[in-house]
Amino acid sequence: MTPNELSLLLGLVLAHLVGDFLLQPRHWVEERFRLRHRSRHLYYHGAVHGGLTALVLLVATLLLPDAPGPAGALGGALGVGVSHWIIDLVKARLPGTLRWFLLDQALHLSVLLLIWLAWIGSMAPLEPLGAWLLSPGVLGVAAAYLIVTRPLSFAIAMVLTPWSRQIEEAGTLDRAGAQIGMLERLLVLSLVLLDQLAAVGFLLAAKSVLRYGDLREARDRKLTEYVLLGTLISVATTLVLGLTLRLLLSSPV
Repeated sequence: MTPNELSLLLGLVLAHLVGDFLLQPRHWVEERFRLRHRSRHLYYHGAVHGGLTALVLLVATLLLPDAPGPAGALGGALGVGVSHWIIDLVKARLPGTLRWFLLDQALHLSVLLLIWLAWIGSMAPLEPLGAWLLSPGVLGVAAAYLIVTRPLSFAIAMVLTPWSRQIEEAGTLDRAGAQIGMLERLLVLSLVLLDQLAAVGFLLAAKSVLRYGDLREARDRKLTEYVLLGTLISVATTLVLGLTLRLLLSSPV
């Protein structure tokens, strides 16, 4: 992959981000969910993306010697504009949750990737990416990050079951503790893999400061011990997992 080809890909992504998050007013989104295919702003939104894509591709004709030219830029812009209209129309019929937002963005970026591959006329850039994704290191890291989310949440909850029956903590968000625990483990795993073990201590100290006031006001020794036990189990298991993964990745095959 040449620097100009990479610049083209980044330019397409940048144009998408500008069109989706900077040049789309809130009332356009609200009208799309309300009127769906009858929303004129949905057409405007598709046109904005098509125009931004055309601008990027026209600039690329000056940087890439074998670029398709203005006709190719027009075709790419039309493909982005129409696909964006279709994807956003489907999204308007779905709940506005995180999973559908991420799927929406993944589909838009997939269209841009296909246009980029067609523009450069080669699948060669995907070959090293595929080899990298299938490497033991990447697969191991992906497995570790997956383990520290829901699987470890279930395991820690089962370990704490004998004590959780004795605890009734009112005034907390639904499932907030589980979400905080998952984010905590993701941060700890990242710090271990980056060989920043000292930063794990700062993370624990910050959490302790945030929880100190609540636990002091609650004046509940059982709750304090329960929170401390859960935190130590969460951090300890993640540290062991991260250090084990580092050891496996550093060992010669």
